[in-house]
Amino acid sequence: MVTALKDGSDLDVAFLAFSLDQAHVAEGETPVWERPDAERGSGVLSLTWGVAIRDAFPERFFDFHVAMFAARFDDGRKIGDEDVVRDVAATVGLDVAAVAAEVAGGQPLKTLAAEHTDTVERYGVFGVPTIIAGDDAVFVRFMERDRVDDLERALELLSWSRLNEWKHTRVPR
Repeated sequence: MVTALKDGSDLDVAFLAFSLDQAHVAEGETPVWERPDAERGSGVLSLTWGVAIRDAFPERFFDFHVAMFAARFDDGRKIGDEDVVRDVAATVGLDVAAVAAEVAGGQPLKTLAAEHTDTVERYGVFGVPTIIAGDDAVFVRFMERDRVDDLERALELLSWSRLNEWKHTRVPR
């Protein structure tokens, strides 16, 4: 999605926060955003930083989003570690102290709670990435990054309501 948008796509996109940590909380247990920092799970910290950057420093959001993804999935870094999140923010040119102050103000955590809850209740979102268009939501697992053609194909399939699940039993590599 980021690649398509940076390449000039005219897609109207909103990046919404969804917490896999919260998705794994049993019904009736305290939501992650109401827990002490140390008990929130590994993804809440990076999500609150991402929301803070998206909302207060939007010119750097794509860079942070991609760099945080790479830190987690390419480099195996622990994105629940504040030093890692701060380092990623610094590497993309953000004022780390300004972002930290935004997060400490509490609004990003409230936004995470609201967006997560809304997407789960309205669309049944259960994982990321989920593409939402109109009243349709589809969880997508792309096998390669930065393939705008794959995104375009997924968006074409989004309106095909008679297909619910398609999963290769083996992925040739």
